[in-house]
Amino acid sequence: MSRAVGRVVTAAAEYGVARAGIAAVRALDRDVIGQAHHPRGAAGRVTGWVFAHRPSNRQRNRWVVSLLGVQPAGQVLEIGFGPGLAVAELVRAGAGHVYGLDHSAVMLRQASRRNAAAIRAGRVTLVNAPVDRLPAALDGPFDAILAVNSLGFWPAPAERLAELRRRLAPGGRLAIASQPRCPGATAATSRAAADEVENLLRSAGFTQMSTETLPLSPPVICVLAAAPGPDADHTPRT
Repeated sequence: MSRAVGRVVTAAAEYGVARAGIAAVRALDRDVIGQAHHPRGAAGRVTGWVFAHRPSNRQRNRWVVSLLGVQPAGQVLEIGFGPGLAVAELVRAGAGHVYGLDHSAVMLRQASRRNAAAIRAGRVTLVNAPVDRLPAALDGPFDAILAVNSLGFWPAPAERLAELRRRLAPGGRLAIASQPRCPGATAATSRAAADEVENLLRSAGFTQMSTETLPLSPPVICVLAAAPGPDADHTPRT
């Protein structure tokens, strides 16, 4: 298959999965945005299927994992693992142990099925809890933490990011990715999202920030940052 034909097929799948999925979710629950935030019930199961099969979602998760440069013994935490795409990519990348947190019981079931072999092998631990009540099992320290299209749903995100910074090993890396899904989103919308994420990370005490872009429509941005060393000033900046 030529590259041009491949792009057409991918675009058609992207459109078809999204359109059919949203229509099905709306038929079951008119609160489509609420289902994206917290999948639940039959509509939540359909939402998870869309998340798992939309080509841009799969590409976005693979890309973010590739940016982290996971090491074989690495301990990695994902916040908002959804149907478990990034968890599976982290396992394939060779992470020593992958932890995940999501507040949706529906997503926990779907991600657990997708990663059943790795869970049985003791390489994956998935937890059903909200980001503002991180359980002791996720105290870390972690070598890397990532969140893909979930930061916008967090309560008090600067406080949550500061908590995550404390769970990173010194020099550990954080990746926050966002692909704006609001109507009419453009490259400018993505750039504005990157600026907002950078400001939040700065206020939470992160350092060494850089932003990468994946040229989808609209573009995906991923802001990478590091936890400062043990002798650094950890006071969040306002």
